[in-house]
Amino acid sequence: MNVKRTERGWGVHFCGAHNCLFRRNTLLEYNNTRIVVSTVGAWRTLHSDEFQKMGSNRYYETMVFHAQQVQEIYWDADVSYQIDFDSPWTIDTIGNDSDMKANDMHEKVVDEFIWKLKTGVNL
Repeated sequence: MNVKRTERGWGVHFCGAHNCLFRRNTLLEYNNTRIVVSTVGAWRTLHSDEFQKMGSNRYYETMVFHAQQVQEIYWDADVSYQIDFDSPWTIDTIGNDSDMKANDMHEKVVDEFIWKLKTGVNL
């Protein structure tokens, strides 16, 4: 059985995600388990043209959550049910290639969870 992967273009875990230039989330579905991988970054506040750090010294971050059913057919992250993982999850610099690095970081986390789902790791 394959893991179903759905790419979605919004940030789910950061209150300022609507002001992030980089927003991505991936819904992974396997059997009855649903996981959301969320990456946000390149955050600008309404009153500044400069990129702001989010959290502790980072410009991009990835987090993972179990999904909850929001409507009958719609699933999104349950931000109260975060899941730890081993892959790198922050980028502490910003430059011309930062979005590419963030995309690669997101993909590594997605790959880690596809492997965990397929091998039966308890999430």
